[in-house]
Amino acid sequence: MNQLTVFYDGACPLCRREISFLRRMDKHERVAFEDVSPPDAAEYCPIPQKKLLARFHVRDTDGRMIDGAEAFTRLYSEFPGFGWVRPIGQFGPSRWLLNRLYDVFLFIRPGIQRLFR
Repeated sequence: MNQLTVFYDGACPLCRREISFLRRMDKHERVAFEDVSPPDAAEYCPIPQKKLLARFHVRDTDGRMIDGAEAFTRLYSEFPGFGWVRPIGQFGPSRWLLNRLYDVFLFIRPGIQRLFR
């Protein structure tokens, strides 16, 4: 594997907006983007589709699946000027805090999605 792979919910307007932003940032094509929202996506999902849709996941270049805060920081570290965020996602206390904040976001996400539809 030579690319980081992002698994995202293409049915989510917030997710589509962020992925669009990330694609524009990915000038060196370091990241592969996989929409796991279509019903037939279960055929190519590396873990259950339901898990991929419930929480942000990336597969690193070694094939390891990463989710939550560490996945976000791993992804953003691929882009120029953002390399400093990777250690934040790897450091236990900051990863714990970011995951709690992400859990809050996931709880309120349906309401935010309605605003962006």
